Amino acid sequence: MNIYDVSEHAHVSIATVSRVINGNPNVSEKTRKRVLAVMEELGYTPNVFARSLGLNTMKTIGIMCSDSSDPWLAEAIYYLEKELRSNGYDSILCCSGYLPETKKKYLELLCSKRVDAIILTGSHYIETRPRDNAYLLEAAKEMPLMLVNGSLEGEQIYSTVCDDHAAVYSAVTSLFKAGRKTILYLYSGNSYSNLLKLSGYRKAVSDAGFTVREELMVLCKKDLTAAMERLKLLSSDGIHFDAVLAAEDILAVGAVKYADQAGLRIPEDLNIIGYNNSILSRCTTPEITSVDNKVEALCTTTVNTLMKVLNNGNVPAKTTITPELIKRGTTNF
Repeated sequence: MNIYDVSEHAHVSIATVSRVINGNPNVSEKTRKRVLAVMEELGYTPNVFARSLGLNTMKTIGIMCSDSSDPWLAEAIYYLEKELRSNGYDSILCCSGYLPETKKKYLELLCSKRVDAIILTGSHYIETRPRDNAYLLEAAKEMPLMLVNGSLEGEQIYSTVCDDHAAVYSAVTSLFKAGRKTILYLYSGNSYSNLLKLSGYRKAVSDAGFTVREELMVLCKKDLTAAMERLKLLSSDGIHFDAVLAAEDILAVGAVKYADQAGLRIPEDLNIIGYNNSILSRCTTPEITSVDNKVEALCTTTVNTLMKVLNNGNVPAKTTITPELIKRGTTNF
């Protein structure tokens, strides 16, 4: 028998079972008695390893990411684990994918492991509808939740974010000042971060005195071939653009491949800016100008904040990191 069996038989969440086991007062007496009765009926014995040693911590942090093959997320995991080790903490990594039910399942799994806190890496964990974030608020009653480049208000929830809105606004403004008149924005989803980037693009276009055109804001699969083919299709449909701002470096690579096949000169005919300043931005000729959203600083700050939280220190609920535009060969400003 395990905690999942208890949860199923008692008709409560894993987080509720965990609260009963740990003596958390945020459980009604009726629910507590039902969970305890099910535990007795099933013969379930909770792991009391940490308590038997008289400890209040397992010195272990849960890390969740949606896709460890993503270059930015892989780099973030590296920095998080490195910083946690330097502070004497081990980590448990769960790759949850993007489906809400799977993300919730893995969060509950980490809660059942009695980790000291959970770090949610990337902005895909924050949904646009408040009710879809309720499970995060519930879990935060048990332990601190740390968000890397995502933001959610709630008790025991701490966010470290890059100012994505300002970064895209600045990049678009720079392209306009360099003489570009039709900037296409290529993005891959509607995550918290992507929505901020999109709002930065819209405002920059409007403030520059241009009309915000829906056909220049293009949703595309996060794949370089898909980006290349999408730009080909747009061009063949008569949509002209003299610059591409991509929300991910991999989309910017697709733009470089498009320009090469279309016989366009970079940066003379087409300016291209990527995002994340990942290794992908240095794998093309010319190398890609990219927004550095400071992944190392985001992760280091997150862990430093967490250490203060675990030591009952006073920390801000949200910390903002300033991005930087790294200029390379795909722009001429």
